[in-house]
Amino acid sequence: MQTGKRIFDDLARVASGAAGAAGAVRDEMESMLRDRLQSMLDSMDLVRREDFEAVQEMAQNARMEQERLEARVAALEARLAETGK
Repeated sequence: MQTGKRIFDDLARVASGAAGAAGAVRDEMESMLRDRLQSMLDSMDLVRREDFEAVQEMAQNARMEQERLEARVAALEARLAETGK
């Protein structure tokens, strides 16, 4: 009976070792895939989201400033037209 128990203990140890090895292989594959994907993305010269949002905000602010200046120029032109009459 002891021999049967030892066999099951050995099988459990082997299965546990195999599961640990499979987990390590999975982790290594994920790491390699992540590195390869990052390398591909870097070579594509893509813009990071933070940079895109910063430039988008700058463009929006510039557009608002342009509209404000256009309104000011229009008001000055109107005043100039009135004084010219």
